[in-house]
Amino acid sequence: MAASGERAEISVRKRRVGSKRTETDSAVSGGEDGKHSSSDAEKEKPLLSLQPGTYWLTRIVLLRSVAFIYFVAFSVAYNQNKQLIGEHGLMPCKSYLRSVKRYVGGKIGMAAMAYTPSVLWFFDWSDMDANLDGIALLGMALSGFVLVMGMANMVIMLTLWVLYHSLVNVGQLWYSFGWESQLLETGFLAIFLCPVWTLSQVPHRCPPSLICIWTFRWLIVRIMLGAGLIKIRGDKCWRDLTCMDYHYETQPVPNPMSYYIHRSPWWFHRFETLSNHFVELIVPFFTFLGRRLCMVNGAIQILFQVVLIVSGNLSFLNWLTIVPSLACFDDASLGFLFRSGAGAKKAVLEIQSEDVAGRTPAPTKGMLIRQVVNISLGILIGCLSIPVVTNLLSSRQVMNTSFDPLRIVNTYGAFGSITKERTEVIFQGTLSPDPKDPEALWEEYQFMCKPGDVYRRPCLLSPYHYRLDWLMWFAAFQTYEQSEWVIHIAGRLLSNDSTVLSLLDHNPFQGRDSPRWVRGEHFRYKFSQPGSASAAQGKWWLRKRIGAYFPPVNLEGLRGYFQSRNWPHPHLQQNRK
Repeated sequence: MAASGERAEISVRKRRVGSKRTETDSAVSGGEDGKHSSSDAEKEKPLLSLQPGTYWLTRIVLLRSVAFIYFVAFSVAYNQNKQLIGEHGLMPCKSYLRSVKRYVGGKIGMAAMAYTPSVLWFFDWSDMDANLDGIALLGMALSGFVLVMGMANMVIMLTLWVLYHSLVNVGQLWYSFGWESQLLETGFLAIFLCPVWTLSQVPHRCPPSLICIWTFRWLIVRIMLGAGLIKIRGDKCWRDLTCMDYHYETQPVPNPMSYYIHRSPWWFHRFETLSNHFVELIVPFFTFLGRRLCMVNGAIQILFQVVLIVSGNLSFLNWLTIVPSLACFDDASLGFLFRSGAGAKKAVLEIQSEDVAGRTPAPTKGMLIRQVVNISLGILIGCLSIPVVTNLLSSRQVMNTSFDPLRIVNTYGAFGSITKERTEVIFQGTLSPDPKDPEALWEEYQFMCKPGDVYRRPCLLSPYHYRLDWLMWFAAFQTYEQSEWVIHIAGRLLSNDSTVLSLLDHNPFQGRDSPRWVRGEHFRYKFSQPGSASAAQGKWWLRKRIGAYFPPVNLEGLRGYFQSRNWPHPHLQQNRK
């Protein structure tokens, strides 16, 4: 019994010792597991703020910005294309397409498409006005959708690019501005921001490509360097810091702020010119110096463009130049633009939380194909940039030039030379049978926005664009022989042509007989001095006649001129509604 009791006690002791060991082991094991559990919990915990290095929100901002510019551009096209390149426009695109067709051998094939890429080749030309309106309305609808919804796919963005390409390539003189190519290049890059088919603000299977973001950054670098270098190599006033003494008064279409900024002190204009050189020639290199300086570049470029928007009507150029600057910012820096706890911002936080937890989904076949496409885009932009960079480095730099037919990568620049005085062409008409009669009453036509009536306040227009007003600025420092379309306008005014008159603000012969004679007068314009007697009378401008721009013309006298250029004689379209 005793032996049996001892064995039982030893057995109990062993169990107790084993139990203690088990408890100790469990405590040790539990501590280690606790640490792992705590670590896992931290990983599983959702992020409270956006992390740098991703571009989901950047993509939304970029797409909406590109869509806004497209919407404005297609709106301008809808309101003005019929008058400029329509059936009865000043330069009908149908006639242009026919001339291209003859030039390439009389067939609509690859040669014609390569020379003038446009979907209009495939349309019925019997009603070109309807074709032009259809393109513009479809462009407005698609860009409006992207602007409101903040989402797009490659199909939508490619369609917008093709539609606007189709207008630019048949727009001739009216679409010859540098910002047309800039919009086409920006729109091309925007295609690769999107998934192929999916419509979602944050498509999980299609993360924004860093290569695509860098193509936008490369675009803003080229735009600013092109603009800065053309100035340094161009007009001497950019080097002696006096260009801003003239710019506000002589720019194509001044606005009310131009009137006041023009009268700033001389030292302020010198500061402006130096600042311009700093922003265009130095700041772009910040793009390559890390995240913070890249954002500094983006912020300075946007601020610079806002100043230009406030001080003049440069169409949608400055608004468009803001777009690639937005690519300098990542999700963390753009988060303040989005509502917290919902929508795109919430979705991006969830994606970043999954990345931190190491639960990034494995790449699908489609994602791998997309990576190949993105790399191909980078290679394409790199190859097409070679002549552009060569041009930037050349002492014979040219601006606003395309080196490929699709205008994918272009060279840019603005105001390489500054006009020192402002001249304007003023159209005048009279009902007098004799234009030489000293008693003849000559009445003036007023354009939508360009200076004319000295009492009319400069307009505030940007980002909208009156194409005819802008071209009249160029015509004023050329001759009418160099700008024959000016005489075409004069002929249309002689017949009270409603198509051309819709491009003007005031027709002095509205509801009356058509003028018998029309002439062009050349005037020198200067801003009135704020606070002067002229300003007190309500004059924004002072003007002085230089002489005749073109002599008085009538319908009969223009018959031969119009026939020699294959223009329909205005008499045949007189009083057409």
